[in-house]
Amino acid sequence: MLNDKSALRSRLSAARAAMSPEQRQRAGAALGRRALELLPARLPAQPPAVVAGYVSMGTEPDTRALLDALRARGARVLLPLLQPDNDLDWGEYRGAEHLVAARLGLREPDGEPLGADAVCGADLVLMPGLAVDRRGVRLGRGGGSYDRVLARLAAGGSGALLVTLLYDDEVLAEVPAEAHDRPVDAAVTPSKLWRF
Repeated sequence: MLNDKSALRSRLSAARAAMSPEQRQRAGAALGRRALELLPARLPAQPPAVVAGYVSMGTEPDTRALLDALRARGARVLLPLLQPDNDLDWGEYRGAEHLVAARLGLREPDGEPLGADAVCGADLVLMPGLAVDRRGVRLGRGGGSYDRVLARLAAGGSGALLVTLLYDDEVLAEVPAEAHDRPVDAAVTPSKLWRF
């Protein structure tokens, strides 16, 4: 199973690396507009919706415009803070000018950490991935950070909508799954919203 996941990760990472920065930026802008279509019907206006997002890096679809659009709509946006054990703490996003460089090339909010359980108060959790299948099984990078987040949400009885942000060709018929893998509710790509 691990070899299957590793080979798939390599293939998908190579396809992303072959994209030009302009292609990634256009895809990220389209993905952000598509993701915002999902929000009005699901997120509360009062109190403000809480969205756990992330700052894209490398070849991931660009999330910067989406994060700012969420804040402009009044959402409280939380971003991950990567811990030494690869678990995630969370901090509040207050704009791009409040992001600082962190380990592994990540950008993180400069405010006070809110604790690992802060994600349990989210209405919507946006997460990176390399692929998702039509059952909602998500393939991440293999570090286990979001596996821990998904387990924490499940243990806390969270009703958050779980969404992976991907490129169009990364919704697959099947992704190798293990017993600890928890499905997501939806995937957003530049051209489509997929619900599982």
